[in-house]
Amino acid sequence: MTDNEDEEFWQESVRDVQRLPENKIAAPVKQKKLQLREREETVPLKLIKHDLKLGTHADIDGNTMRRFKRGAFPVEGVLDLHGYTEDKAYEAVRRFVTESYLSGKRCVMIITGKGLYHADEDVFQPKGVLRERVPQWLNQDNLKQLILTYIHPAAKMGGAGALCLLLRRKRD
Repeated sequence: MTDNEDEEFWQESVRDVQRLPENKIAAPVKQKKLQLREREETVPLKLIKHDLKLGTHADIDGNTMRRFKRGAFPVEGVLDLHGYTEDKAYEAVRRFVTESYLSGKRCVMIITGKGLYHADEDVFQPKGVLRERVPQWLNQDNLKQLILTYIHPAAKMGGAGALCLLLRRKRD
């Protein structure tokens, strides 16, 4: 567009605009005061050297791991991610694991779902974005420090579409 065309376009755009009478000038918009969020209780960051992977037990004794795999720890909290977008799911997982740890829970479950299979794709190819992402998020430094281990629960509790987490004890 040339300057002439721009000017014509502008004039055509504002042709029907009328000036307000002096006594009806809009009041200045009041700016809303920002409310500070309540400060979330955080956990001091410890350096956990091992990678947290499905079924690993670097910081846990064998007897506790066997009890955990048998389901001897009652599930004290459940987060169901069905219907979440990836961004909302990340925030929900981060908040859920942190709040569970801070409230003293030991065993919690995150339901990711198994993902959708399509008729034209390989049946044996794993599906589900959240099913793939949640273990990656759990291995980040801010969450890894709170978790001892995680496994897939028994099939009746969700199997491969869920993760059962054994959280570290909160020490004061």
